[in-house]
Amino acid sequence: MKISSYGVLGTTRTVELKSRRGREPQVFRSLLVLGLCAVLIFAVLAFGAVDEWSTFTLEASAAALLLTWAGKQLVSKRLKLSENSLYLPALLFFGLILVQIALHRSAYVYVTKYQALQYVAYGILLLIAAECVRHEDTRRVFVLIMIVFGALYAFFALAQELTSNGKIFWTHSPRFHGHGAIYGSYVNRNHYAGLMEMLVPIPLVVAFGHMLKGGKRALVAFCAVLMATTIFLCGSRGGMIAFVLEVVLFPALTFRTRRSPRVALGSVAVGVLILALLAFLGKGQVLGRLGDLAPGIRWNMTKDSLRMFSHRPVWGWGLGTFPTVYPSYRSFYTNLFINEAHNDYAQLLVETGLLGFGLMLWFLVRMYRHGLPTSRRWEFTWDGALSLAAVLGCTGILIHSFVDFNLQIPANAALFYVLCALAASEPSAASIHFRKHRSEEVNSQPFRNQ
Repeated sequence: MKISSYGVLGTTRTVELKSRRGREPQVFRSLLVLGLCAVLIFAVLAFGAVDEWSTFTLEASAAALLLTWAGKQLVSKRLKLSENSLYLPALLFFGLILVQIALHRSAYVYVTKYQALQYVAYGILLLIAAECVRHEDTRRVFVLIMIVFGALYAFFALAQELTSNGKIFWTHSPRFHGHGAIYGSYVNRNHYAGLMEMLVPIPLVVAFGHMLKGGKRALVAFCAVLMATTIFLCGSRGGMIAFVLEVVLFPALTFRTRRSPRVALGSVAVGVLILALLAFLGKGQVLGRLGDLAPGIRWNMTKDSLRMFSHRPVWGWGLGTFPTVYPSYRSFYTNLFINEAHNDYAQLLVETGLLGFGLMLWFLVRMYRHGLPTSRRWEFTWDGALSLAAVLGCTGILIHSFVDFNLQIPANAALFYVLCALAASEPSAASIHFRKHRSEEVNSQPFRNQ
């Protein structure tokens, strides 16, 4: 009896220890996911993290997340990285920046060093997202937080516009802004639209999936409509076009599923609801901005940028040096200070040359190559739904980047790289098991009904 009792107690203690060890990594993962969401939300609310204090806070917060993650790895004695396909091109791009600094290939080395710190922060956030948001539970937490934040932030932006006094949060007067350009916590409405282009696909995909039921699903659908409506209300033409293309791409990416027609009809219904909400708010005239698509000076800036690129085609002028070098190449008169190219692709060519542009293209190709297959189970798993939403959001901002500089805004760039990591992340073993189990249940459902 004593031996049997000892055996039972030993087995019980072993189970308890395993249970504790299982719970500890889960707690750490949850803390890191919450920290990641907090950093992204802070960057948005801090005017896009464009001021020195907010940029520093973003970088310091990213460093704190990295130390926390590294500490967890050391405590658990499992120093292992997942096989994320984006790590290699990201590291090579950072290596290119270091070469620009070390070999004085930059026209302004100090600025390149300053910008390099931002890219270090983006890389850390990409790493945290890829390593810690791989499980069904953490992906669910991330999705729900982003939906709640996106809806509340869109409601705030709408309320601020309806009661506008020309200040952000009704108290802050930005130093530089165009007439009527403020929207939400951004000085430029195009950057607000860029943020929403990345956030809207999350509730849109979840609303058409089967993870939520009944009233929760309807509430998420309303959040998607509210967030999308503010893209039109803010008046960003690039944002409107990018969102419309996202809505068209959504059913196109799901055409292989049995519910593709339902997604197409639902996308049309979302568009109708947006138009109805615009009419209700008396803002139907905002669509008239789509009729004014003249490129203006942006096309001249793009042509000037290509001339700059032709003088340093391989290494570029140095990361962050566009506003320093551009005045020597400007072909038109203006009394405004032009600090960005208003075309992220042209600016990437100017600052990093063919080497940097090629690495970024490789980065994007890998993101789509690994993100699209993962998103096929978007209807039934949080893993697939978030992957599809991330692919749609990244596509929207990449389209908008032809006519704007959203990826030069730290808050939007940070969210973009996080979404890229989530799209390309390899799911955890537990998520794969859950996905197979859920797939078997769904496939057997028709036979049960019979």
